[in-house]
Amino acid sequence: MARYSAGTVDCPGSPKSVRIVVVGDKGTGKSSLIVAAASDSFPPNVPPVLPDTNLPLEFFPDGVPVTIVDTSSRPEDREMVAEELRNADAVVLTYDCGRPETLEGLTTYWLPELRRLEVKVPIIVAGCKLDLRDDNSQVSLEQVMSPIMHQFREIETCIECSALKQLQAQEVFYYAQKTVLHPTGPLFDQESQSLKPRCVRALKRIFILCDHDRDGALSEAELNDFQVKCFHAPLQPSEIDGVKRVVQEKLPEGVNERGLTVTGFLFLHALFIEKGRLETTWTVLRKFGYNNDIRLADELLPPSLFKRAPDQSVELTDVAVDFLKGMYVLFDDDGDNNLRPQEIEDLFSTAPESPWTEAPYVDAAEKTALGGLSFDAFLSLWSLMTLLEPARSVEHLIYIGFPGDPSSAIRLTRRRRLDRKKKQCERKVFQCFVFGPNNAGKSALLNCFLGRSYADNPGSTTDERYAVNMVDESGSAKKTLVMREIPEGGAQGLFSSKESLAACDIAVFVYDSSDESSWKRATELLVEVATHGEATGYEVPCLVVSAKDDLDSFPISIQESTRVTQDMGIEPPVPISSKLGDFNNLFRKILTAAQHPHLSIPETEAGKSRKHYNRLINRSLMAVSIGAAAVVVGLAAYRVYAARKSTSA
Repeated sequence: MARYSAGTVDCPGSPKSVRIVVVGDKGTGKSSLIVAAASDSFPPNVPPVLPDTNLPLEFFPDGVPVTIVDTSSRPEDREMVAEELRNADAVVLTYDCGRPETLEGLTTYWLPELRRLEVKVPIIVAGCKLDLRDDNSQVSLEQVMSPIMHQFREIETCIECSALKQLQAQEVFYYAQKTVLHPTGPLFDQESQSLKPRCVRALKRIFILCDHDRDGALSEAELNDFQVKCFHAPLQPSEIDGVKRVVQEKLPEGVNERGLTVTGFLFLHALFIEKGRLETTWTVLRKFGYNNDIRLADELLPPSLFKRAPDQSVELTDVAVDFLKGMYVLFDDDGDNNLRPQEIEDLFSTAPESPWTEAPYVDAAEKTALGGLSFDAFLSLWSLMTLLEPARSVEHLIYIGFPGDPSSAIRLTRRRRLDRKKKQCERKVFQCFVFGPNNAGKSALLNCFLGRSYADNPGSTTDERYAVNMVDESGSAKKTLVMREIPEGGAQGLFSSKESLAACDIAVFVYDSSDESSWKRATELLVEVATHGEATGYEVPCLVVSAKDDLDSFPISIQESTRVTQDMGIEPPVPISSKLGDFNNLFRKILTAAQHPHLSIPETEAGKSRKHYNRLINRSLMAVSIGAAAVVVGLAAYRVYAARKSTSA
């Protein structure tokens, strides 16, 4: 299986060029090595530092342009060398086989220096001037380099060469190029001698995509299709039998009566890598769109797909929702509308990692009594990821098998500014910013939104937190509501950006009804949001929430809060008690207000004055326009009258 051929350079994710930087002590043969490799001859005289050397495309079988960069060994040029190293795809580190002290310099200076500079590219150690080494030396390259490679695992390989004798000079750069195009690190763990988890997950996805009849095995026809896609040549029946025989001898469960199982498919790739045939596995990965990080290549997810105005958002299309429904049913083994944690892990087993194990997604959706996700909660999390990280959402749709064009999975909403003008909104996902002072009840509100106890500890209250759920609308389809808790200390940072409210569909201000200082701080935040909206043009509907309604209110609470909200032109506070589970239809009220972006927008005194001033200016301009029009009409009438009088005379 797998007759490797060049040509993967045109695949998404393939490096389009390779830049190799050569460093080492003075006199170790850097420049001579480069000239010998490029010209196939030994140069009698070379300058101290060569200009960049470009190898022709056909120099190596992969057809990838290679640039070799020579460097100075002078201490005063170290900053320039450091800059070259930062731009390197691979590093060739030289020492002189005839001077042991230069070998020592690798461990005392060069390798630690590369770590200090955080150069995270493959390193090839080249022992130059092999022709000058003492012939009586009984020490092999392996004996010399093993302890160094054990200490510095970033070294990919070591090779000895001679520019004078034309011995393995070109091989040095062939191996350097190969470590860039077909690196070992992302695929294989040398210590455990096994495929790395991300590589396993990628190969598993490829297996599933090639298993057209979904029977858990690659038949002879499916193996041939795979072979032609990756290597442009079919397998002969004898070759297929040979592949199966190799797998069955080493791993009986790798083959069954239907063909090659996923276990056998993974075993074959581990075997290729162990035998040094990394190009085979990399060719397969490239053909299915993977880059060197074993993620989908950027070309498959162009930024233009997600380009949008600040007040536009991204939502899943009906096509994507239908696909997710099918995947939910497929992985909900017992059909109990409860996707258990292990089933979620199985769903994402073909992605590099599960995207929902860390903030902001972990614990952001409502859990079932069994600790899993209902379909509504599952879809809510996808909607949240699409809202916050649309590229990541589409990427993971592809990982789990979305068959369509990536652009068919998402849609851009209309600009919120236009929604306000049209006095209607067509969105299905709404984001609510939840403001309020510490201990006002914001976290308790989010807990209850997710069906949890108000007293559940959400973790640090200094970090932003998200909660997402479906909200029923009377006589309409469910909508998705995203609640984003803004810590009191985070509000000021939010207002430092002009576009900070662009993503907000509605703002909610929570205060503790028993604490007058909590009310005052919530009022200040309301005014800040209103002021920021007026200044930037990103005004948002606002609701005030009087939390902890089970406690005694502070004196004149109702009168004061009603007066402030009335003055600003918004609804009076909505009283709730998270402790008693009394929410007064709050979440539906939030959703209703968000769907009417032209209403419930607070006005500050400055905003009212500005609006009044603009109204006066507009009236004045209108009066001037009417007056000017009257003059024009009068002048025209006079001219008609004068013309008639002249004619009659």
